[in-house]
Amino acid sequence: MAIKKIGVVGAGSMGSGIAHLAARSGFEVALRDVTLDAVTRAIKGMEKLDARAVEKGAVTSDQAKAVVARITPTDKLEDLAGVDFVIEAVFENMDVKKEVFSKLDSITRPDIILATNTSSMSITEISKMTKRPEKVVGMHFFNPAQVMKLVEVIRGFDTSDETVAATMELSRQLTREPVEVKIDSPGFIVNRCLMALFIEAFKLLEEGVATVEDIDKAVKLGLNHPMGPFTLADFTGLDISLHVIDYFHQEFKDPKYAAPQVLKRMVKAGRLGKKTGVGFYDTWGQK
Repeated sequence: MAIKKIGVVGAGSMGSGIAHLAARSGFEVALRDVTLDAVTRAIKGMEKLDARAVEKGAVTSDQAKAVVARITPTDKLEDLAGVDFVIEAVFENMDVKKEVFSKLDSITRPDIILATNTSSMSITEISKMTKRPEKVVGMHFFNPAQVMKLVEVIRGFDTSDETVAATMELSRQLTREPVEVKIDSPGFIVNRCLMALFIEAFKLLEEGVATVEDIDKAVKLGLNHPMGPFTLADFTGLDISLHVIDYFHQEFKDPKYAAPQVLKRMVKAGRLGKKTGVGFYDTWGQK
């Protein structure tokens, strides 16, 4: 079945980025959040990005207006009843995601795919909330979705080959590069690697081996990463990093995933990075 309209649940940074990407790629989009104000803010953010693109000559003013015109804002899940594909991008909390998928299963047509943008959680566990586990899949975009090329397409235990193939193809239609994650393992590919890097960087700081600045510089220049682990952790949110690391520890039962104390102390102190304006650099060094 041809996919013409995509439903996106969640208008935060990831959800709005996915919705914007889909609209830019020519799809109709229904963007839903719990309040219309949240969706309105997201659309205003898209308009600012498109205005910059117009200034740079990347698109015309008419093309920019057409992008936003393809997005229907809503605060009702029921308004996703007619979409051809759903991407959930709500807060990274299993109970919240389960509730959303349970409702989506009863609202949307039984033949459509329900995808989750979770960065680390079990696709299989989420799919149990539906009567169509074979049509539930992970579709993990990276922030900002309009720029980052990768999409991880993750199989749950019951996800069908047809669902994976359709999701891979949609990713390409969205001008992204998909990779298939064949086993539903916590963190998938990127975050499994990234959290290991974060943990070691936090431990290096904790042990006094090097400063925040020098650890970041070493990773950037030695591994050719675009940003160091502390810059990236501050950008994504220290509370999110702790949540994912704790989830790994709980799932794998492996002491190597025990969260470093320095990260726990930062989160307890409310120093969460970009979200609060105070992160590792403000606490441990000068950028």
